[in-house]
Amino acid sequence: MKNKVLIVGGGMVGAAAAVKLAQQGLAVTVLETHPLDAMQVLTDDTIDIRVSAINRFSEALLDELQAMPLLRNARLAPYQQLEAYEQENNSLLFDCEELAATHLGHIVENRLIQASLWAQFERLGVQVEQVSGTPQAIKQDTDSVELIYPEQSYQADLLLAADGGRSVVRKLAGIGVTGWQYQQHCMGVLIKLDAPQQVKTWQQFKPSGPIAFLPMQYPYANLIWYHHGNELAQIKTLSNAQLKQEIQNHFFDLPGEFEVLQSAVFPLARQHANQYHQGRVVLIGDSAHTINPLAGQGVNLGFKDVAALASVLEGADDIGNAALLRRYEQSRRNDNLMMMSMMDACYFGFSNEIAPLKHLRNLVLKVANHAGPIKREVLKHAMGGVV
Repeated sequence: MKNKVLIVGGGMVGAAAAVKLAQQGLAVTVLETHPLDAMQVLTDDTIDIRVSAINRFSEALLDELQAMPLLRNARLAPYQQLEAYEQENNSLLFDCEELAATHLGHIVENRLIQASLWAQFERLGVQVEQVSGTPQAIKQDTDSVELIYPEQSYQADLLLAADGGRSVVRKLAGIGVTGWQYQQHCMGVLIKLDAPQQVKTWQQFKPSGPIAFLPMQYPYANLIWYHHGNELAQIKTLSNAQLKQEIQNHFFDLPGEFEVLQSAVFPLARQHANQYHQGRVVLIGDSAHTINPLAGQGVNLGFKDVAALASVLEGADDIGNAALLRRYEQSRRNDNLMMMSMMDACYFGFSNEIAPLKHLRNLVLKVANHAGPIKREVLKHAMGGVV
């Protein structure tokens, strides 16, 4: 059997792929520049400013990978309501009670998700190789693929690119991308709240871009602030006290008093690979698609990639078989593209002051909030199809 897998990148999606494929009996090696001490991260009190909104599909996958119990013992925040609005008196509110569910998803720190997956490596025999520098070339033949670094090379039956939106592996494989940079950048702000545990995440649309509130485990929360890059660059130079004043001027719906702990600014891009595989090289997660983080769907799409790839590879005699990799791409490409387009429609539809469009979008929110069965179907989709 051809069952050796190389995974470049041990982030959330790469680590999930490593655990899932190892569970299926494949021989997995993860190539990572910065290996993680999983238990140190899981027991560390340091709060990660980077968070993800994990939907119910991703939660089920993390349970299957035995990572979710570790997260429940660490830090996570289930949210029960999700609200989107432009004007306070006209909102679209999703509530888990509409589907008789206990919650819609969880807000979890990225580093904790990654560590909960790395904690599974030893028992499953996943090998980790610390690499320095970037890979220089990929050599393929009909039977194997080789990834060449300056001082070392690695050979396998299948090579997974999980090395992010600027994937070097994707470039070396000759796979192009289509996409663009958005005008806005995004600021994430970690705050400490003087308020009870929050269970609602909300997003308000503004002409300069949306703002959002993501409740983390008490007493923390994450604020998301879209704005033009030069504006956020200037705001980033403010002291925490000055930044707090700016937040109070723009985020009027925050519960209780708060303290600014940390902030970070990053550019936004949409990018989609022209194909998801080339020979025995296959793309997953951000290496295949980067999405506007408007609804926090990026890592959820990546976890769906992992589940789909594992499904087509299970029991295969040759995991690098082109027909299998085509089935993986066919199962994921349209779904990813649809989610990317939906996020762009919301982003461009609300980030302006065009009067007729402003009237239309508020009408859409109002109608959608009372749409009954349609609203419940949209909610199910947002939860990843799992209730």
